[in-house]
Amino acid sequence: MTHQMQLQPEPFDMIKSGAKTIELRLYDEKRRKIRIGDEIAFTNTENGETLAVRVIDLAVFASFEELYKTLPLLRCGYTEQDIASASPYDMDVYYPKEKQKEYGVVGITITIQKEY
Repeated sequence: MTHQMQLQPEPFDMIKSGAKTIELRLYDEKRRKIRIGDEIAFTNTENGETLAVRVIDLAVFASFEELYKTLPLLRCGYTEQDIASASPYDMDVYYPKEKQKEYGVVGITITIQKEY
């Protein structure tokens, strides 16, 4: 199965370069359909470029606080330059606290399949 997701240019480029191998999302109805082995087609919100990845693992947590304590943040989109200031509250910009509490969160480990 192929899932469609949008990404801002910076995380899109980090996935494309191989620096980011874990995508963080709300574990809502859409993400609960994702299975290991599925494909995700990420579309760059700025230029429409698409990148296909394969899902190789799913790590579900009750909150980003738990996720940040468990997963390697350098694989989640942080760099050596900003890792010291990494905070689970960074995700509040994308997902309101009430939604995080309602659905939980997921770290989707991916590997690049192809670029379009």
